[in-house]
Amino acid sequence: MNVALSPDDSAFAETVRDFVRSNLDPATRGKVLLFQLPDRQERAVWQRKLVARGWGAPTWPTEYGGPGWSVTQRYLFDEILGEEGAPTPPVFGMGMLAPVIMRFGTPTQKAHYLPRILNVEDWWCQGFSEPNAGSDLASLKTRAVLDDDEWVINGQKIWTTLAHQADWMFCLVRTSHEEKKQEGISLLLVPMNTPGITVKPIITIDGEHEVNEVFLDDVRVPAENIIGEPGRGWTYAKYLLSQERTGIARVSQSTREIGRLKELAKSRVVGSGTLYDHPLFRARIVRLEIALKALDITASRMISALSTGSARGHEASLLKIKGSELQQDISEALMDAAGDSAWRGLDHHAEVEFATAMNWGAHPEHLASAYFNQRKVTIYGGSNEIQRNILAKTMIGF
Repeated sequence: MNVALSPDDSAFAETVRDFVRSNLDPATRGKVLLFQLPDRQERAVWQRKLVARGWGAPTWPTEYGGPGWSVTQRYLFDEILGEEGAPTPPVFGMGMLAPVIMRFGTPTQKAHYLPRILNVEDWWCQGFSEPNAGSDLASLKTRAVLDDDEWVINGQKIWTTLAHQADWMFCLVRTSHEEKKQEGISLLLVPMNTPGITVKPIITIDGEHEVNEVFLDDVRVPAENIIGEPGRGWTYAKYLLSQERTGIARVSQSTREIGRLKELAKSRVVGSGTLYDHPLFRARIVRLEIALKALDITASRMISALSTGSARGHEASLLKIKGSELQQDISEALMDAAGDSAWRGLDHHAEVEFATAMNWGAHPEHLASAYFNQRKVTIYGGSNEIQRNILAKTMIGF
């Protein structure tokens, strides 16, 4: 946000930065900076430190445990944590399901689930995509039938991130067949230890186990585990996905990675100078910085619009498109800057001292795996092609 900060906001930013540097474990920080995924315990330790400070849910209303920050303070908090290499919050529970429960859940659901999400007692995964229902999510086939006081679920989910670590899954299911495929879909909360659930790993191109297939065979969950009304799951899913797409912009992460791109370029000797001195590569960095500044301003405007209720609905799609494409462009520039040394980490035997990760020029060997992993960011959360269709319909009226 390219604005002059008030003295109070500047002091707030310094307080946040001091807290992160004093409380974030260096090994956890190093993992984030080297594109490694901190494990569940490492993320829980950090989240509980934030909760103890009163900062565990920066975007939540105060009635549910939020700190009551201004839009600027929330923005600064996110930026500083991203720049300092702090783990992201448990996004599926904290950033996606919780807002849906707050808006559409029953008082009992709010009282039970929200404190457990905040204190990371429950970890969640998202059961949306299916083998034939990815970007066309309304074509999902997983069905649930009400049998007395239980929903009986049968079907398959795929690309389910961290399902192998999750305690619960919020799951879109078809509870009736209507003429319009977006109707008849419901949102159910499913414990992952329920009999009939099978989780099978999918190893991605970077060699990591992050996503999974989930099979549901006669899985029974209590009738009260439905969110809102039966058949209105599509409405709740759209609201939830707007939260995800906004987060996918990842302005703070891109800010950090452009800084590291400069550092890496300055460490590469080219002729009598460095890669950073080369006019064509410098121009490439400048283009990335301009794109980042435009994204930053757009994100700031959307946050302000959301805070005043004036958002028109298409902004999340715009942020998702531009933010994800910028992340890929930066990762490609980092690969080019590192050269063949970027490939050394693909064998997953490269030993590094995570605590020294800020010495980025010494650790380009993790770039290839990060590059491959980021091929997915233009796909998940609704592919960018679909988001462009949404923008066309919303803004042009097609």
